[in-house]
Formats: sequence, structure tokens, C-alpha cells
Amino acid sequence: MGEQSAQDQQKPAKKIRRAKYWLKEGVMVIIVFIVFSTMMDYWRSQDMPDGSIPPLVAQTVQGESIDLVTLSRDKPVMIYFWATWCPACKFVTPTVDWMSSDFEVISVAITSGENRRLNAFMENQDYSFKVINDSNGTLGREWGITATPSIVIIKDGKIVSATTGITTPPGLWLRMLFNS
Repeated sequence: MGEQSAQDQQKPAKKIRRAKYWLKEGVMVIIVFIVFSTMMDYWRSQDMPDGSIPPLVAQTVQGESIDLVTLSRDKPVMIYFWATWCPACKFVTPTVDWMSSDFEVISVAITSGENRRLNAFMENQDYSFKVINDSNGTLGREWGITATPSIVIIKDGKIVSATTGITTPPGLWLRMLFNS
């Protein structure tokens, strides 16, 4: 009977050790993921301009004239470089659309076809953010965009944040909030 009692007392201690082990392993995986993601983000955004933005005065597919420097004078503006054919953009674009109701969002659709096709895509997906059609990729090259999706936040005509790849809604929202 005494032997059974000692075994019963060891079971909770073993479960606690196992839980601590898996917790430590989980934290390490998260740290490795964050470090790897940050390094990839840095590497992919090296060609992007820093400081003052390249001039961009354009017309959206919705027919609105946009001047990014003027638009960013008093509030941050999110510039979202994406493509209709981009698999990762399928995860980020809904977040960008959601954010466009609270923040100024201008998107640049890179090599995504003619305006009619782009408007049909936007309507089909029920997206409402403003889109500049970069049908031949010229704007993307001027901005040093090497991967889609890429998100640049500007304020007062200067780049304050840039990221590439998949980003989380809270992370994107916090970037816009901190730069407000």
C-alpha cells in the first residue's frame, strides 16, 4: 500500500516536469520563429527606400487622384503592395481591407492586369480600399518591392515602417496606431 502511494505522488511531479519541458520548447520555437521572421523581413526590405518616399501622384482604379506626400501630412498612410495572383496576399488583404475603415490605406496592385479585371476582383472579394494599378510593375520597382505582400507606412512624406510577407492583424494595427 505504501508503494502505491509513493507512485501516486510521483505522477503529478512527472506531469509538472513534462509540462515545463513542453512550455520551454514552445517558447524556443516562438523565439526562433520571431528571429527568423525578423531576419527575412530585414533582408527582403533592404531594397525599399528609407527616409523620404519616391514621389507618387497617381489615379486609382476607382478614379480618385492620389498624392501620397500630401495625404501623409497629418496622419499615417499605409501603402499596400500586393497582387491578385499572390498566394500570401490572400491572408493579408482581408486585414488591409478591415484596416481601411479606420486608417488611410492606398494599395498598389502589381502586375495584376487591366483596370476592368482588377475592379472585378475587388468587387468579387468585396474589398473597398483604394487601388492604384501598377500593371507593368514600374511603381513596384521604383519602391524596391521584391516580394508581395509588402506594407509601407508613411507619415509626413517619410517612411516610418516597412514589412514584407504575412503579417498579423494586431501587428499591423499596432504599427498604424504607434505612428498616428
